[in-house]
Amino acid sequence: MPPTAVPFESRFYTFSQRSIVVPDFPAEGFILDVGGGGEGVIGRLKGRQVIAIDRLKSELEEAPDGPLKIVMDATRLQFLDDTFDTATLFYTPMFIPTQDLAAVLAEIFRVLRPGGRLWVWDALLPAKPAAAGAEQDIAVFPFTFELPGETVSTGFGAAWPSQTRDAACYRALTQAAGFRIVENHEDTGDFFLLAQKPA
Repeated sequence: MPPTAVPFESRFYTFSQRSIVVPDFPAEGFILDVGGGGEGVIGRLKGRQVIAIDRLKSELEEAPDGPLKIVMDATRLQFLDDTFDTATLFYTPMFIPTQDLAAVLAEIFRVLRPGGRLWVWDALLPAKPAAAGAEQDIAVFPFTFELPGETVSTGFGAAWPSQTRDAACYRALTQAAGFRIVENHEDTGDFFLLAQKPA
């Protein structure tokens, strides 16, 4: 007899609910939001100022109206050099393998103008905890995002990384792409990073 399939839900290892305050932030010109489909949090904040890209058309179709939505692979951005003043990664790096994330950051660096800024929010991906069962190969993070005048409740699921993706890892990748770290901090399993392309 063939082995019994594992129910999809049993593959989840779910972390505790997290509440993240997402304030508005200053940004000039168009904002490149990488991975801007789904909940479209940056698009909710900045509306028509946002150019949201995602490699999945279905994710962009789910996102709220407002931003310009383009299906695009972030490892090969189809924009000219020095196009944007601002780029964002909002809970996107967790879905990108480390080697591809290096390429994504290099591409963002390329399309940002000198002095342009990259804003990053993401979950820190730990090694698979001992408490997780053998079949639990997906880490699930439930979130409530508190935006000005709006609350968004959702959850993200990602495969366990081959290596721990901590704040030091993200800082190193960002700096290797050429960015200067302006600000970064961690809070209960999540981190924020603001980086700048040298002028």
